[in-house]
Amino acid sequence: MADNGHKPSDAQHDEKKLNPIQIVGSVLAAGLGVQSSKNRERDFKQGNIAVFAAAGAVFTLIFIGAVLTVVQMVVT
Repeated sequence: MADNGHKPSDAQHDEKKLNPIQIVGSVLAAGLGVQSSKNRERDFKQGNIAVFAAAGAVFTLIFIGAVLTVVQMVVT
């Protein structure tokens, strides 16, 4: 195939922001310990630390709430 010269440069690709679904997916994968190195590198290049910190905090609170709920259901 011929190269038409319209290939985006790495700098343009790095400026692309992550969409909310990618952020949630990355936080869930990282929280469960199954984040791929490809996605981790993408997150560090394109993501915003404040967004990931907030999403991580929300994930942690939801996870703790779910564990407490299951424990309460089992104990009672």
